[in-house]
Amino acid sequence: MEWWNSLDPFWVWLALGLFLAGAEILVPGFFLMWLAGAALLTGIVAFLMPGAIPLQVTVFAILSIVAVFIGRNYFRSNPILEADPKMNRRGMRLAGEIATVVSPINGGTGRVKHGDSEWLAKGCEAAVGDRVRISGSDGAVLIVEPL
Repeated sequence: MEWWNSLDPFWVWLALGLFLAGAEILVPGFFLMWLAGAALLTGIVAFLMPGAIPLQVTVFAILSIVAVFIGRNYFRSNPILEADPKMNRRGMRLAGEIATVVSPINGGTGRVKHGDSEWLAKGCEAAVGDRVRISGSDGAVLIVEPL
């Protein structure tokens, strides 16, 4: 353990910062990134101003809190927007399309066919063979309206 005593603390802080940055990649949540930045800055401070370990831990704690609050406020005012809000919502992608009723819509529910797929549908009363417009979806159920 003689190597441990000869190790400069700034290397430990830099290694911790790199470890936390790698952990952010493996466990995405956009939180460890701020702690990694605080550890890297603490390593730089420890290199420029060598001091006691308790002081470095205090600097890390303060930088971590400041970094998390700055990051939280930044992403609150600049949210990450989806490239395509309907990406995993196939029913919403069909909004505006025309479907054919294959099972009568009675009491507000039935089945419609769009393309080669049959969907549960709810909406207006319609007989088999009627064409309806898809106005949206409720999960895997299409919401339809008359043409």
